Parts: sequence; C-alpha cells; structure tokens
Amino acid sequence: MDFQFNSPVHKIEDASFTDKKIELYLKRDDLIHPLISGNKWRKLKFLLADARLQHKTHLVTFGGAFSNHLLATAAAGATFGFKTTGFVRGEKVTNDTLFMCSLLGMHLIFTDRNSYQHKQELFSSNFANLPEAFFIDEGGASAQAALGCSELVTELPEDFDHLFCACGTGTTAAGILNGLTAKNLSTQFHAVPVFKNAGWMRLEIEKYLLKEASFNLHSQYGFGGYAKTTPDLLFFIKKFIAATGILIDPVYTGKMLFAVYDLINKNYFLPGSKILAVHTGGIFGLLGMKKQFQF
Repeated sequence: MDFQFNSPVHKIEDASFTDKKIELYLKRDDLIHPLISGNKWRKLKFLLADARLQHKTHLVTFGGAFSNHLLATAAAGATFGFKTTGFVRGEKVTNDTLFMCSLLGMHLIFTDRNSYQHKQELFSSNFANLPEAFFIDEGGASAQAALGCSELVTELPEDFDHLFCACGTGTTAAGILNGLTAKNLSTQFHAVPVFKNAGWMRLEIEKYLLKEASFNLHSQYGFGGYAKTTPDLLFFIKKFIAATGILIDPVYTGKMLFAVYDLINKNYFLPGSKILAVHTGGIFGLLGMKKQFQF
C-alpha cells in the first residue's frame, strides 16, 4: 500500500526575489497522485495501514461539499479495495467534487451542520453494528496523519532557512514540525491558517507535537474565512498560475503563497534566505470557485 515517491522541489523564479537575494522553492506534493495528492496522501497513508492491520474494510470519514479529503479518501478506497462512506456537511448538493467521489464508489450522507459537529456520535449511530467500519476524522486529523506528514522532511534535498505550510486542521503543520525536530534542523517553520482570526490554530498544532517546538503562526491571511476569497487573492492566484504553470487552489496553497510573497515584499526575511513552501495539493478546490474568477 505504498506508492509514495519523493515529490520534487522546484525553484520559483521571480525578479523581485533576485533583487532581495531571496530564493523560493516549492515542494510539489501535488504531484504525488492525481487524486490522492499532497498532504491528503501523507495523512491517509498510516491510517490506511492501521485499517488494514485491524482488518477493517470500510472507511468512514467527513468533509464539506468541496472537500479534497473526501475525494482523496474515495480514491484511496477504490485504489486499495476499501468501501467508503462520507458524511457531507450541509444540505444535499451536487458539484464536481461530489460527482467524482460518487464515481469512485463513495456513499455520501448529507448531514445538517449541528449534527455534523458530533462526528463520533454520527459514526456510532450509523456504524456501531458494523465491525468492519473504520473512523477517519475530518481532514484525516490524527497522530497517524501527523506521522505521515513528518516524512516530508526526510525527502528534502537540502536545508532551508524557512518552511511554509497552509493549515486547516493543524495536522500537517504538526507533522512537519515533528520531522524538523527529529532531524535537529534549525529551519524556522511558518504556519498559515486558512480561517479568519485563527489564533486558536496554535493549540491544534501543538496537540500533535511529539516535542515542544517553536513556530510562527501567520493568522492575518485568512481572507475572510475558510474557502473565502478577495479580489487581491484571486488576482495573485491567476498571476502565479500564468507565470509558473503550476495550479494552486484558493483555499489552501493560494493563501499560503500569498503570505510568502507578501512577507518577501515587506522584507520580513534576511537577504540570502532560502524559503521552502509546501504545495499541499487540493487543486480541485479551483472547481468550486470558477465563478469567482474574472477573465
């Protein structure tokens, strides 16, 4: 159950970086797999192994209507022979993401937002009598997921002064921090939450740390909230994609890279700094926001 490979690290060329003597690189986890890409595969890897070890054959998980985690779990189930069910937050809708989930064999259960807050209760009430069912939290949040994300650090071809990652549940950030700590690297880690006023994300990250670690939390790049955008963010994403040929989504990687570029422009980093940003996949998030882009 291991098709993981070391995703490449690409240098991002920009004249303004040269002027400031800054080097920016992108860890292309979006290239790991067409559907189970980025941190989605890293977070699922050990959960799937745990399910197989426990002889579980039915993956049950949770997400919003445009959840890349739901899509990745559906694809993983189809690839590795698991039945899959996804609890979808909110009223019944149809969209490209859910279409692909269904196409991959996932059974979808639409759930009102209040009930959705009680995921363990939802799982128990629907699957308590099915011993083959395996609970996976929203986004894959778990210690196993953090372990999978920690492996990213072992793949790096060189040391970097700064490492940036977008944050939804905090699991990926915690995993990378654990990886940096395990290798005793002095790399400064930067977490960019994708929510509004997300100072609380620090506690979510610390929940999965194996050892105490310091990190920077840039909570000013939420752009109004989860899956919310602004004209400035959309303009940045269009400009970045056109200049690099690399697709990025408005929910996670787009916000994180906006933060990196903004901090570079504000001289946040010392001249000579080498920065690594992690592309956490999820490019299908673009499909849910087609109408927001103006061409």
